Amino acid sequence: MGPHQRRTSASHQRRAEFSAGAAILALCLGVGVVVLLTGMRPYIPVLAWSALLVACLAGVFFAAAPVTDRRIQLASYALAVLSSWALLLTLPGQGMLVVILVVVAAVGTYVVPMAAVVGVVALNTVVIAVHAWAHGAGVVDYVATPIFYLFIHLAAVLSTWSLQQEARMRAALEQKTVELTAASVLLEDSAKTAERLRISRDLHDLLGHQLTVLNLELEAARHRSADSAAEHVERASGLAKKLLGDVRSTVGEMRAADHGDLAEALQRVAAAVPSLDIWIRVETDVEVDEQQQDVLVRAAQEIMTNTIKHSEAWTLRLDVARQEDRIVLTGVNDGTTPSSVTPGHGLTGLRERVELLGGTLTVTPRRRFTVQVDLPAHGRRAGSTLEEADRA
Repeated sequence: MGPHQRRTSASHQRRAEFSAGAAILALCLGVGVVVLLTGMRPYIPVLAWSALLVACLAGVFFAAAPVTDRRIQLASYALAVLSSWALLLTLPGQGMLVVILVVVAAVGTYVVPMAAVVGVVALNTVVIAVHAWAHGAGVVDYVATPIFYLFIHLAAVLSTWSLQQEARMRAALEQKTVELTAASVLLEDSAKTAERLRISRDLHDLLGHQLTVLNLELEAARHRSADSAAEHVERASGLAKKLLGDVRSTVGEMRAADHGDLAEALQRVAAAVPSLDIWIRVETDVEVDEQQQDVLVRAAQEIMTNTIKHSEAWTLRLDVARQEDRIVLTGVNDGTTPSSVTPGHGLTGLRERVELLGGTLTVTPRRRFTVQVDLPAHGRRAGSTLEEADRA
């Protein structure tokens, strides 16, 4: 396969979610700007209040962004919560600024447990009530305003939580689909190989044996026949030998035939991952046997599954190339990279499969998360044992 073949995925939903998050941050920034432009002067210097606004938005961004360090997320969220309260309490009126508190509460579903988010919603409601009381709101406003914003908080939090649950279920479904697709591809290749070997055995056992007997009979007839028939017997014997050689050659080719198209197999597995843009490159000089293809497909499956589960990536690249006497599969994604990797059952099982074929598995978390499978280029082809037995 050429070096630039790409599978275009349906990752538009994730891009839409990213765009929606950026729009919400822009909305919060716009609310702060409108508050200042409408003449509502905070009790603290405008620059200090603006710095609080920037700190709040930065906290929201880093809390919602997929970062590797959990402590950074928690610290960012705490900064967003506290700065949002300070923004409101340092203003003489509420205006639209409560929108920022609602956004901060909704972002909490990405960072802390739901019980903690409910606590943030309750504290936000208290802050809104305290602000209304401190500025002499009437009894109706003092009661109605916090209740009104409480319902808005709950609606935002529950809708965000529902979207997260849907995303988690979608990711889990993709993982299972990748596993099933890879198993289906490998089963099809195995079935084709088994059928090819069955036909080759039938050809060898039926035609090969009968042609061998025919050739022996013609050899005997050539020594006993009269001179007038010797020429025809000689010609028939030559044809029988040629036909026997053709049958053996066909049997050998069928047993040694390539075991499916590796690039096509990888494309089929990649098609089960609509949330990623997956680029696949298989160099034209890559030749693998059945066992090697099985391992490479399993490796691609594991790389895709881990990318879905852990990386928050947009793009995954799978390259299969021949490097001297080695076949190397490299998977690289553009998601987050952990500081260290603890192999789970998937990577451990893959390492065992690779090492059984004399290869190595390397996981590199630095810069971009990279998984590399290195196999010997000249593997033992399936059916070689049968061929050796036939020759014997």
